[in-house]
Amino acid sequence: MELRVLAVGDVCGGSGLQLVQRQLRQLRREYRVDFCVVNGENASVVGITPRQADSLLEAGADVITLGNHSYNRREIADYLDDSRYILRPANDSPLYPGRGLGVYDTRAGQVTVINLIGRCNMAFGPDNPFLLAERLLKEVSTPFTLVDFHAEASSEKLAMGYHLDGRVSAVWGTHTHVPTADDQILPRGTGYVSDLGMTGPIHSVLGVRVEQSIATFRGGLSSRYETAPGPCKLEAVLFTLDSKTGRCIQTERIRYHDTTNACR
Repeated sequence: MELRVLAVGDVCGGSGLQLVQRQLRQLRREYRVDFCVVNGENASVVGITPRQADSLLEAGADVITLGNHSYNRREIADYLDDSRYILRPANDSPLYPGRGLGVYDTRAGQVTVINLIGRCNMAFGPDNPFLLAERLLKEVSTPFTLVDFHAEASSEKLAMGYHLDGRVSAVWGTHTHVPTADDQILPRGTGYVSDLGMTGPIHSVLGVRVEQSIATFRGGLSSRYETAPGPCKLEAVLFTLDSKTGRCIQTERIRYHDTTNACR
């Protein structure tokens, strides 16, 4: 028996959320997905609201992971404590609301999902994700373990992949919103990709209006980022896991383009 896990890249703004609502269940059927993890930390461009989290779960996400914008929408605080289906980075401050690890049932057995955040080039100093991962894995006894590593540097992500190789089923990177072409199975059987990409407007700078991003880099006064208009894409990776060993046996990059120009 196999477990087919779909990991969906950062959902950006209302248009990205709309695309997930329209297409995720169809993609689940098409690719025979058993379990789906969606990174939702940019559902409000920066942050996520309880209503948006509910929308992602209703659309077909089994678990939502977050990142450096976990708390930008402060109304999410109680939701993080109350819902076991949304995770924030486990190496954030223990004083923050929510949890960074969850255990969930699937047809092939239980799966543990761990959300971690990197430290390289980030604007704050969370706990060491490598040391925390080691401590967390001592508590894990499920057949499958999945890790969303929300980090800036591809070197840090790849190092984490090799650090956990053979100890978890899959490690994927989020945060940079650009899909990488390095999906692979590491030597000891862990599925890996440096970045899933994003779910949101195609003609944008990481989901944001192009003119806003250019103005920022030119040195102009910044304004609150807005989601770019136009057609959208959904980027993800499908990991196929062996139920006997928990190891990854196949990876497949998925990129769905909405050509209807319906995302606004």
